[in-house]
Amino acid sequence: MAPVGADSAREMQPEGAADAAAPRRTPRWLIPALAVLAAAALAFGIGRFTAFDTHASQSVAPLPGTHSPEAGFARDMQLHHAQAVDMAMEIYRKTEDEEIRMMAYDMATAQSAQIGEMYSWLVNWGLPQRGDPLMAWMGHGTPDSEGAAGGHGAHAAEPAATPQPETELYEAMGMASPAQLERLSAATGTEADCLFLTLMIRHHVGGIEMLDAVLELGTNPRVRAVAGAMNEVQQFELDAMQASLLRLGCS
Repeated sequence: MAPVGADSAREMQPEGAADAAAPRRTPRWLIPALAVLAAAALAFGIGRFTAFDTHASQSVAPLPGTHSPEAGFARDMQLHHAQAVDMAMEIYRKTEDEEIRMMAYDMATAQSAQIGEMYSWLVNWGLPQRGDPLMAWMGHGTPDSEGAAGGHGAHAAEPAATPQPETELYEAMGMASPAQLERLSAATGTEADCLFLTLMIRHHVGGIEMLDAVLELGTNPRVRAVAGAMNEVQQFELDAMQASLLRLGCS
């Protein structure tokens, strides 16, 4: 039997109080998304630790200079990877396609680790995290491409003074525009999956061009080894995404 007055006490509760007292359900995507975010942060830390571990073996060789292909690559690819991680986290949060979910997880964690390593390269070389205009080291950032891409090490030639508009450079790198990122954020279901694949394919094409450039222009052994491994992975992911486009019937 309920205590005397229990019913009347319940009746006197303000309207909506019972609903407010009920525990709120956590969105089903939040826990896995937080897990991926934590994994990406851990991967970034591991990437930095890996770079410090290899610093001793690089110290016997001349360190790349601030206008070198290695430094330009490390700066630009960090920016490039950061957008890829953001897009991967966005689709991981809401896709119902398990293949795309796993692909997004792999991209977010692997590229976070690579960002950490490239960040540490610049620290170890005593160079700032920001420097020349985007892609200047490849010859795409300035009208005069000879000096920008031609030298490395401490004596690399400085790039020309007049850079291309940054929006053009982002497009050349395969980066998604702010409007495209907003569309990806708003899209759901297969539309979101197809848009993610389309944007990330273009993103990977731009990334592979940057990797090819540093493999051609760079001489630092660690940078070349990492760039070669990235190139293989990105080509594999590019093929997988193109297959997913066909599987999903994306237009």
